[in-house]
Amino acid sequence: MSIQRQRSGRGEPLVLLHGVGLDHTLWNDLAPLLEPHFDVLRYDLLGHGAAPAIEGRAGIRDFIAQLDAELDLAGWPQANLLGYSMGGLVAGAYAAARPSRVSRLILLSTVFQRTPDEVRAVTARLAAAATQDPQAAAAISLERWFTPEFQAARPERVASIGQRLINNDRANFLAAYRLFAEGDTILAQAAPAIERPTLAMTGSEDVGSTPRMTRDLAQALPNARAQVVPGQRHMLPVEDPAIVALALQGFLLPQDAESSA
Repeated sequence: MSIQRQRSGRGEPLVLLHGVGLDHTLWNDLAPLLEPHFDVLRYDLLGHGAAPAIEGRAGIRDFIAQLDAELDLAGWPQANLLGYSMGGLVAGAYAAARPSRVSRLILLSTVFQRTPDEVRAVTARLAAAATQDPQAAAAISLERWFTPEFQAARPERVASIGQRLINNDRANFLAAYRLFAEGDTILAQAAPAIERPTLAMTGSEDVGSTPRMTRDLAQALPNARAQVVPGQRHMLPVEDPAIVALALQGFLLPQDAESSA
């Protein structure tokens, strides 16, 4: 039976928001490393997995309302947020709209102020997604997201994410992807109001959420820093969950990190 959310671990509340076309199982590699330190909530964004469908054109306010409901259901007046890719747009917009409900913010592999060439590239991918064979489209995404080394070492994990992409309802996927593709203004408008401490993080070889974007994002926020992981592409939480977990512990639990050094 499909489930919409999972909660596990003990400690500080931490919400994980996945990317477009994925679901909460994206975090299967990272969540076990976080559970000793955090009370981890991961759920399916609207139009993904077992979550309710997207009604009409997707808007960032719909995802903000969904996160409100998830925090209320968990009984959390405030939590740390980690948003990955499209989830980073949701997390950043939420931190600007609901500052009292956010403790700290992590924007992982998150797009920010695409160049004209990058806009053309993502617009072309959106157009192709409307007509492309889902298996062919998934194969192209996986090639862009994963390093060749990981594809060779963990083909079963890559295939599981590919199957998630193939299984998507096309109308819901396209609605979410359009928000992601056309969402450059979301963080640009939200940035001045995001006052919570923020970590922006990406892989050095990520061609979609580039190191330049991550550094510019950190500079645009009042209280942020950037971290670029060498040799990684877009799937940081799957390919190198240990380095993401270590970064989160150091950022979210600074006293623990210092005392154990």
